[in-house]
Amino acid sequence: MTGEKYENISDNELLENFYLDHNNLWLGILFQRYTLLLFGVCMKYLKNEEEAKDSVQQVFLKALTELSKYKVEYFKSWIYMVAKNYCLMKIRDRQGKQTADLTDQLPVFTEHEHEEKLQHLEKNNRLDLMSHALKELVEEQQQCIIAFYLERKSYQEIADNTGFSMLQVKSYIQNGKRNLKILLDKKLKEK
Repeated sequence: MTGEKYENISDNELLENFYLDHNNLWLGILFQRYTLLLFGVCMKYLKNEEEAKDSVQQVFLKALTELSKYKVEYFKSWIYMVAKNYCLMKIRDRQGKQTADLTDQLPVFTEHEHEEKLQHLEKNNRLDLMSHALKELVEEQQQCIIAFYLERKSYQEIADNTGFSMLQVKSYIQNGKRNLKILLDKKLKEK
C-alpha cells in the first residue's frame, strides 16, 4: 500500500483512522507527506544534511510515541512545532558542549548578505509571533484559519469537515483574520 492510494484522504481523516484502529499505516502515510517539510525545517535550524536526516527520524519516533498518548487536532502545525523544538533542543545541547570562543566562529557577511540575514530573521520572528497569536484565537476561528490558509481547504470543505455553515466559516475566517492582525500588531509593538 502506498501513500498515493490515500492522497485524497485528509490529514484529519488519517489521524482519526489511527485513533480508531491504532494501525501505524495511517501515521506512515502522514509521515510520508511531511518528510520533505520536516527535512527543510531541520536543515533551516541545523545547517547539516546528515544531522537533519537523523533529526527527521527522531521527530517521527517522538511523534509516534506522542500520538499514541494523546489526540492531535492539526497534524501539520503540530509536527512542525515538534521538529522545530527538537532542532532548538539539539542546538542548545550543541552550544552547551562548545568550548571554543564563539567570536572565532562568527561569519563575515557582505552588506547585502547581512541585509538578507536580517530579513530572514525578521520573517522567522513574524512566523513565530503568528504561531503564538493563532493559538490565542477562539477555537472556531483558529480551526477555520488553519484549514483555509495552512491546509488550503475551500469554504465548502471546511464546512463539511467542521459542521459549520458556509456563512459561519466565512465569518470565522474574516473575524479570525482581523483578530490575528490585531494580535500580531500588538505582539510586534511589545517586542
